[in-house]
Amino acid sequence: MSGHAAAGPVESSQAVLERIQVTVLSNMTKTTSVTPTASSVPETNLDTMEKNRGISNTQRVWTSLLAGAAAGALAKTTIAPLDRTKINFQISKKPYSATAAIDFIVNTYRNHGLISLWRGNSATMVRIIPYAAIQFTAHEQWKRILHVNGHDSSSGKRFLAGSLAGVTSQGMTYPLDLARARMAVTDKDEYKTLRQVFSQIYRREGVLAYYRGFTATILGVIPYAGCSFFTYDTLKNLLTVHTANSPGFSALSGLACGAVAGMVGQTSSYPLDIVRRRIQTSAVKGQHYRTVIKTATKIYTEEGIMAFFKGLSMNWVKGPVAVGISFTTYDVIRDTLRKVIC
Repeated sequence: MSGHAAAGPVESSQAVLERIQVTVLSNMTKTTSVTPTASSVPETNLDTMEKNRGISNTQRVWTSLLAGAAAGALAKTTIAPLDRTKINFQISKKPYSATAAIDFIVNTYRNHGLISLWRGNSATMVRIIPYAAIQFTAHEQWKRILHVNGHDSSSGKRFLAGSLAGVTSQGMTYPLDLARARMAVTDKDEYKTLRQVFSQIYRREGVLAYYRGFTATILGVIPYAGCSFFTYDTLKNLLTVHTANSPGFSALSGLACGAVAGMVGQTSSYPLDIVRRRIQTSAVKGQHYRTVIKTATKIYTEEGIMAFFKGLSMNWVKGPVAVGISFTTYDVIRDTLRKVIC
C-alpha cells in the first residue's frame, strides 16, 4: 500500500510538468506569430520573398514600370499649375512671394484661359511617364543589387540606392526635361508642340543643347532622389507595425511618409534646381548661363543668397503633394498587379 501511495504523487508531478511545458510553448508560438519584431517587418516598397512569392524578376520589372508610369503621371498632372508658376519665378529676377505667385496664376488664367495653366504638361507627361517608370523600377533593382532589405541594411546603402535610381532615370530622360522647361517659360506662339521644341533647339543650338544643364541636374538629383527614397523607406518601415492590419490607415500613412520625403528631398537639392533651370532656359530668355559655377556666381552676385531658394515655399506645398501621391499610387498599383499575377 505504501508503494502505491508513493507512486501516485510522482506520476501526478510529471503530468503537471508536461502540461506547463505545453502551455509555455503554445504561448510562445502565439506571441511570435502575432507580434512582429522590427527586423521581421518587410519594407512596403521592397519586394519580399513572402509577399511576392512566385513572381519572377521580369514580372517585378514590368509591374514596377506600369505602376511608376501611372504614379508619375497622376502626381505631375495634379500639381502642374504650381509647377509652371515655380519655373517662371526660378528663371526670372523678380522677387518671389505667395501674393506674386497667386497673381501669376490669376493673370495667366485671365489672359490665356484655364488650360494655359497646364501649358507644357504634355511635355511633362512625355517625360514623367518614362522617368517615373524608370526611377521606381531602377530603385527596386538597385536595392536588389545592393542587398537592401529592411532594417538590416545600412543607411548608406539605402541612400545610395535612391541616388542611383535618380541618376539612372534622369540620364535617360533629360532632353524631355529640358523641353518641358522651355515650353513652361514661353508663349504658345514660340513653341506650339514638343516636336517643334526639339527641332528648333537642334537648328539653333545644336545637338549638345539637349543636355544643357545636365551637370547641375545630376548634382541635384543625387541628394533629391537619395533623400526622398531613404526618408520614405525609413518612415514606412517604422509605421508598418501599426498599419499592417489596417489598409485604409496604411494608404494615409503612405501619403504622409511621401509628403515628408518630398519636403526633405526638395529642400536638399533646391539651390541646384534653380541653377539648372537658369541654364536650361537661358537661350529663350536671352541670358548667359552656361556652367554650374558661373551660373551660381552670377545669381549670387546679382540677386543674393536668397535667390537660390526662390519659390522654395511653393515647393513645400507642391512637392509633398506630388511625392505623396506618387509613392502611394505606385505602392497600390504595384501591389495590386502582383496580387493579380500570383
